Amino acid sequence: MTPLFISVLLAAMCLECRAQKDNVLQAKGEETAAAGGTVTLGCLYNSSFPSGNYLFWYKQDGNNSPKFILSRVSGDDGNTAAEFKERFSSTLDSSIRSVPLKIQKLQLSDSAVYYCALQPTVTGNTKTLYKNLWSKDNRILHNIH
Repeated sequence: MTPLFISVLLAAMCLECRAQKDNVLQAKGEETAAAGGTVTLGCLYNSSFPSGNYLFWYKQDGNNSPKFILSRVSGDDGNTAAEFKERFSSTLDSSIRSVPLKIQKLQLSDSAVYYCALQPTVTGNTKTLYKNLWSKDNRILHNIH
């Protein structure tokens, strides 16, 4: 029997970037893993704030709106949405500016676009949203302003 493979597309979001100093980077454009396995989606960030950074992960599948997965704050466990608590986790490491998302016991329904975002997020944001979609060889596929 052929194993099911799950594919996720990573999309970095830089929301209300302050002179492009505050941003996130998801270098890998796509991850593929077998159902039942584990995958870790990387997210590095730059911030003009030395501490108190808020990082968020969202999942978007199909034509649905992005769904909040979790948030992490420097020096805090943060918050995880109830439906994701069992299999999704993340730890904010401010020393290397990283907030990877770990998904365990992968299911076919985990195939989606995953967004890493640095505060402030879309809520209450009246400024331009920047989104880069990356290809497998790290070329920008789309740059939407």
